[in-house]
Amino acid sequence: MGRRSRARSPLAASLAAGIAGALVSPAVLAHALAESRAAGQTLGWSFEPWVILPLLVSALGYAIGIASLWRRAGAGHGVRLRGASAFAAGWAALVVALLTPLDPLGSRLFSAHMVQHELLMLAAAPLLVLGRPLAVWAWALPQPWRRASGRFFHHPAWRLPWLLLTSPLVAWLLHALVLWLWHVPALFDAALDDPLVHTWQHLSFLLTALVFWWSVLGAVTRKEQGVALVSLFTTMVHTGALGALLTLARAPWYAHYVAIAPLFGLTALEDQQLGGVIMWVPAGAVYIVSGLALARRWIEPRPASRTAPGLEPR
Repeated sequence: MGRRSRARSPLAASLAAGIAGALVSPAVLAHALAESRAAGQTLGWSFEPWVILPLLVSALGYAIGIASLWRRAGAGHGVRLRGASAFAAGWAALVVALLTPLDPLGSRLFSAHMVQHELLMLAAAPLLVLGRPLAVWAWALPQPWRRASGRFFHHPAWRLPWLLLTSPLVAWLLHALVLWLWHVPALFDAALDDPLVHTWQHLSFLLTALVFWWSVLGAVTRKEQGVALVSLFTTMVHTGALGALLTLARAPWYAHYVAIAPLFGLTALEDQQLGGVIMWVPAGAVYIVSGLALARRWIEPRPASRTAPGLEPR
């Protein structure tokens, strides 16, 4: 019995450390940055034009659009202040994930990479959707272009594929497929070794998360909200399962980190277990909180517009 306990103790210690680290991930990342400086590694901000330009254009378009909309309809009408604040917070999460030292740190520590991915999928994506960006960006256009965009969004050539893409089952499948495929060791290591593949990894995580959260947050009727609850619950289950597999693994999955993680005071397996717990615990909490909020709406339905968040300008 004592022998069995000793065999389990390293894993138990790793789990305890992982849970603590996941709950205070800023402290973990700050420690990793300090370790990188001590090891003589430079982790600076990223200034990739393909990242900066879309961020700047999206922020400027949203600022112009919200000003135009509120000037016409009155402050807080069409899109509420909390919606605009959600978009700003989601945009800030993108900046943290893609431009700060977290980005290069993710290529050195799996746990940092996991924080980056969760920021994209569980912070930026739902917050951006809540900001109703398509509606606001349309208001940034000149009036003739805005009317043309409204006709385009209502045209069957756009609307039917969009409704299919954002249907609960399709959105769920796409997000789940992308999440599991990219964690296959061969694909994950390929993303770390090739910047172009890495770009596609991040882009697919963000885009499928946007579609997933659009399907969930756009639920209006009781039936739709019930389906959204199932979608949230099952996503929490399968992402938690992936996090558990990473945490309970007896050997590291990703060869890329084997030689690099020790520079930060962690073995590759400890780093992977920490990343797994981040996916398992804090990420699961996001789904639970979102599900509770949706359950409250489901139990006490309120009159609402049929318009999905951000689908068309008002």
